[in-house]
Amino acid sequence: MEKTKVIVVGAGAAGMMAAGQAALAGAETILIEKMRRPGLKLAITGKGRCNLTNSAQIPEFIGHFGKNGRFLRQAFHRFFNTELCDFFQQHGLKLTTERGGRVFPSDGKAQHVVTVMTDWLKQCGVKIIRDAPVDRLIVEQGQICGVGYGSRKLLGDAVILATGGASYPATGSSGDGYALVEPFGHTIETIRPALVPLIAQPEICGRLDALNLRNINGGKKADQDFGELVFHKHGVTGPVILTLSLQAVDALRDNKPVELEIDLKPALDDKKLDARLLRDFAKRNKEELSSILRGLLPKELVEVCLDLTGISPQRLGQDVTADERKRLRVWLKNFRLKVSDHRPFKEAIVTAGGVRLKEVDPRTMESRKVKGLYLIGELLDLQADTGGYNLQAAFSTGFVAGQSAAAIAAE
Repeated sequence: MEKTKVIVVGAGAAGMMAAGQAALAGAETILIEKMRRPGLKLAITGKGRCNLTNSAQIPEFIGHFGKNGRFLRQAFHRFFNTELCDFFQQHGLKLTTERGGRVFPSDGKAQHVVTVMTDWLKQCGVKIIRDAPVDRLIVEQGQICGVGYGSRKLLGDAVILATGGASYPATGSSGDGYALVEPFGHTIETIRPALVPLIAQPEICGRLDALNLRNINGGKKADQDFGELVFHKHGVTGPVILTLSLQAVDALRDNKPVELEIDLKPALDDKKLDARLLRDFAKRNKEELSSILRGLLPKELVEVCLDLTGISPQRLGQDVTADERKRLRVWLKNFRLKVSDHRPFKEAIVTAGGVRLKEVDPRTMESRKVKGLYLIGELLDLQADTGGYNLQAAFSTGFVAGQSAAAIAAE
């Protein structure tokens, strides 16, 4: 029997895993990539460290994807974090699990993840075509026949589309896949940046540029998170902000006001914080307030705090009034920043939105609109918090699609 010919478009995490699995399953596999080198986005993910996956169990993992997470259940049952870690370790990459169950290469180098993947593709016999941006799908009577790039055509029995989202376009992930599938009946849920820094009162945040706050609580009520926040000259970023950013992006799109509430002392309730302030002011009664508050806040934040509460930095501890102490306490528990915008796609870690999940078979990743076409990774309407969840989804959907596409001739 003639070998099944599988074409994979996009050499990111999902595409490389799909290509290798298709080849291992016996298909003649061609991986076509628009950039000169495969894995460009993978090489910079996690600030160059590459948070591969998370040690969480499947139910918790799925929860990090919100309401769409159920789509991944079957893929995760076939190829999950244990299998992914085994794969990399068997190919010589040592792994380390850090706080929050985040799994990284032990040497902290994302490029080594790319090297493992590309070496493995060679071993599997995958042919890679580089510098070849695919600009059309070739479909006849509802069946995929191949792809076109420029004046060239590449024909095959199955096509796996792994073109990524629209974040980090300089790496080749520029949203090409949406335009490729839309003419064939696929619905694209509105794409927008997710896990993205927010623009918030630069006149304040600019004074705190590069200040890193750990163990703070950001957001309010249902939309809140605990952890690390980093100021930049335009606003705020860091894990807490990135996790909450999609809610902010969507609210801004709806022209709703967005305000970030930061609890700088989440370990102390109002009563305990008030007692702490009283104790500090009594013990250091002859010191200036700007010095006393250094026991509670970094220097840069002390200056901002006193400016925003309207209290003189030269006020002595013994002279602080009850009203001033209340203003300080309220500000420490509820430092507010008005969010006016978000940073662009090129600074977003992932893309929210994408191909509607009802139009893709979760058992195989095959399109329900075009036979033999498989859609995987960030192209789909799937996005999770930071912590390794998004990359695991890419590897898992790639694994399933690669095996499914290789078996298409047997149907």
